[in-house]
Amino acid sequence: MTEVKPMRADARRNYERLLGEAQRAFTEHGVDASLEDIARRAGVGIGTLYRHFPTREALLETLLRARFDGQAERARVLLTHEEPLNALQDWLVGLGDATGTFRGLVELTADALNDESSRLYASCHAMREAGSHLVERAKQAGELRADVTSNELLLLVHAASWAGAHLPGGEGMQRLLALVFEGLRPS
Repeated sequence: MTEVKPMRADARRNYERLLGEAQRAFTEHGVDASLEDIARRAGVGIGTLYRHFPTREALLETLLRARFDGQAERARVLLTHEEPLNALQDWLVGLGDATGTFRGLVELTADALNDESSRLYASCHAMREAGSHLVERAKQAGELRADVTSNELLLLVHAASWAGAHLPGGEGMQRLLALVFEGLRPS
């Protein structure tokens, strides 16, 4: 087993500055923000950025892992909620918020779900798996149409997250998901 050395204090500071500037850049400019600009804003060279994060996806994965893992954990907690459909809806809204963090992230996470070589695959897959239990629970309770699949719901949330970002007022995704939820109830 390879021993992981702790980071030197200056390397740790660079790492943290890079994450902070990446968060700001991706929030302002989307997932295609300039890595050179991120390094410059963090006060380091591009080589330092690449030493810590060899690819754009590695940087995004580091920023998003905790958020995505938190969504998976939230699904497990919501499995104990008294109302299965409300629990599922709550989780789906949180998922939409998580994947709508940066412009272009919806597409990236949708692609990562189907690409086992993606650095985001494990976190995205864990979210999907955890959410699928909420879907099955809502179906078993008769609160969700029996013909709805977890993958369809993920695509709907991704679509609502993407489209909601283009609606004025800031509540676009929630409004779109509310419309979707009405159509998901059994007749």
